[in-house]
Amino acid sequence: MLELEGLGEYNNSGALLGLDGADDELLGALAAMNPIQRHKTMNRLFGGKAGSRGSRAEMEKHFHELPQHIKDGLLKGDLRLADTIIYSRKIVNSKTIKLFETQDVKAVGLRNISNAKLPKNQALLVSGIILLAGVLPDGRPVNDDSIMSAAYNKLEDFPALCNGEFTLKANKKSILSDVDNAVFKTANNNQIPFGYYKLANPRVIQDDILLEATVELGSLTGINTERTFMYVGLHGTITTP
Repeated sequence: MLELEGLGEYNNSGALLGLDGADDELLGALAAMNPIQRHKTMNRLFGGKAGSRGSRAEMEKHFHELPQHIKDGLLKGDLRLADTIIYSRKIVNSKTIKLFETQDVKAVGLRNISNAKLPKNQALLVSGIILLAGVLPDGRPVNDDSIMSAAYNKLEDFPALCNGEFTLKANKKSILSDVDNAVFKTANNNQIPFGYYKLANPRVIQDDILLEATVELGSLTGINTERTFMYVGLHGTITTP
């Protein structure tokens, strides 16, 4: 018998079940249940909840892309959906800045994943990307503690960074390809945070898949390559215990 006990928090339960837009299949599944289970399921599926919004709604539309073990975890209630920002900070010491690298180790204030991969059972729907930059004050040593305490601000303060390109890949497949960094210049838009770019085509990144976020620069003129750092944040919805 199909277990649906973990579906209470999902507004698009049909998509999670693989029945989205398939009324005959949904009715058949309901008909096969015992009366008590059918009543509980009807309440959960059609209980009049307001529709999800933002990246959560986008994640619900992409349930069919999730690996089976993550779908199973969501169905059983072992996994939940949560808002998140997967982030990393790296020094701008060359024209190619790799913001996630395989030798990375998770450290609060520096990055929240290791080895440029999501942990097992975590799948991320990337809804938007944040790109910022900052400079360590003169006299402060260049070390992890300084990087973690540095102030990061809008790209508009760094013309050479604004004139570069940004690429995001997962398992070598492009999510955002060679995009002009000018899209992260948002200082004149008070409706969104500094450096935030909303994806027109949100994508799911599965667990244990290599993440690559790269900035390519045409020039380093005006950039202090020993004290300038960039921040990337992948904003969206993630599966989590």
